[in-house]
Amino acid sequence: MLEIRNICKSFGDLDVLKNIDLTVNKGDVIAILGPSGSGKTTLLRCINFLERADSGTMKFDEDVFDLHNASRKEIASVRRRTGFVFQNYNLFANKTALENVTEGLIVARHMKKAEAEEIGRKCLDKVGLSERYHYFPSKLSGGQQQRVAIARAIAANPEVIMFDEPTSALDPELIGEVLSVMKELAEEGMTMLVVTHEINFARNVSNKVIFMENGVIVEENDSKSFFENPREERIRTFIQNINREN
Repeated sequence: MLEIRNICKSFGDLDVLKNIDLTVNKGDVIAILGPSGSGKTTLLRCINFLERADSGTMKFDEDVFDLHNASRKEIASVRRRTGFVFQNYNLFANKTALENVTEGLIVARHMKKAEAEEIGRKCLDKVGLSERYHYFPSKLSGGQQQRVAIARAIAANPEVIMFDEPTSALDPELIGEVLSVMKELAEEGMTMLVVTHEINFARNVSNKVIFMENGVIVEENDSKSFFENPREERIRTFIQNINREN
């Protein structure tokens, strides 16, 4: 589905991504792990053109994009086929849950309001918010706000959804409700790229794990092998530290 080749990105003198390659097959759930500052979020943002990569290409099915020089039309075509769930929800504070889900359908896709609202209600139902259509974000918990954000992402019927640490801004007791929605999406075959610190999600839900550090992919493996038989000493240390914490 996606073939990313040679992504590079720098901020001033800091090389954040160094010739990253990544292949994503349809139905993959890829957990992206690594310490803060390793380039995980920047990788997702470059794939979705929220940041301009300095170089690199992306093949999306049969379409090929220059990640540095893509036109506005090309960027729009990628975003129509992808969803993005942010760490801090990025909801409109002055719009209800339903309006947050339908806004993109009406404005960007020129969908009739009634059709957009029908889709929006179905998506909010799917994430367990059938009783919260008309609530503003300020009246929703963090977990509920993030579920609205997920509903907004799936409303556009994307081919792949990118999640940027979707639970890191949540209180511990709210994390499970968001992860359960993500697990359900994975079980339904949604292709997902997930930057996360939730190791149990990476171990039990994802089918592939990549570990990034200092702007490079240190290890990429299927989830079982990553956790049970890591190739790199850095990964063995990482897993040992996790096991001690748990």
